[in-house]
Amino acid sequence: MAANFWESSQYKQLLDQEEVDVVQPLDKERGITIEDFKLIKFHMSNHIMKLAQHIKVRQRVVATAITYMRRVYTRKSMVEFEPRLVAIACLYLASKAEESIVQARNLVFYSKRLYPDEYKYELKDILGMEMRVLEALDYYLVVFHPYRSLSEFLQDAALNDVNMNQFTWGIVNDTYKMDLILVHPPYRIALACIYIASVQREKDITAWLQDLNDDMNLVKNIAMEILDFYENYRTITDEKVSSAFSKLALKP
Repeated sequence: MAANFWESSQYKQLLDQEEVDVVQPLDKERGITIEDFKLIKFHMSNHIMKLAQHIKVRQRVVATAITYMRRVYTRKSMVEFEPRLVAIACLYLASKAEESIVQARNLVFYSKRLYPDEYKYELKDILGMEMRVLEALDYYLVVFHPYRSLSEFLQDAALNDVNMNQFTWGIVNDTYKMDLILVHPPYRIALACIYIASVQREKDITAWLQDLNDDMNLVKNIAMEILDFYENYRTITDEKVSSAFSKLALKP
């Protein structure tokens, strides 16, 4: 297991956004567009978050599960790897990888309770998909997240009051509704979230950012991606999600 991000498989597997935004041939045959692709991943990220609230796991488990799910779909089609089943399997696998294990039976129970019309999976289905997800990930399960860097940066920048902490952590959590973790180093995502929060809360951290000797243009580009997501989020409707899932012959 790599001791730091720069020695990890995650760093070696960082992709350009163009490489992430690739719809697999089997999905294209069903009429899935890049917009549909992003919508389905967004929807499944929300499902993972909602399910995790009921089984009461740490946010890190949620973040790892969503990272697994998004990584799977850089390699596999949604026709072959049904999104809802992948979401549950990724959450189960992440709970083990992050040493916060949940029982697969609990995942079956709460999935059916929360989504009685969509989730018909049994224990054997989850365990079977878990193995397929492991293979799709090449068994690389360690994920470095922005949270650690975020805490250190907030303290170093003297921004570690309760309100600023909560606001910035909320932005980081929202980044998992996007593909940023597959494209950018975690520390830079943390910096982008701090930059957004500082502007929103009218905190001048210009001097602190300059002292970091990082490429602020890259940080600001990530910040713009996040802000664009917030703007586009308003246009996501149940009808659009339903349309995307219907092409996979699945109801959202």
